[in-house]
Amino acid sequence: MRGTITDIHTDDALRQRLQALGFRSGKDIEIIRKASFGGPVQVRIGTTDILLRQAEATLIEVRTA
Repeated sequence: MRGTITDIHTDDALRQRLQALGFRSGKDIEIIRKASFGGPVQVRIGTTDILLRQAEATLIEVRTA
């Protein structure tokens, strides 16, 4: 799945951490794979692959292409 980040719904500390990793409004994002049983989600922003916890991934609002 591919899309564009529209918002991050979390507290300032986690928002700053995600922004430092490249999660910003307007950036393209792609889900590479999801682990089963609530495991991490692998996403790609640009050329960088990042693993997120399911709980963190659900806080990122994405508009699909």
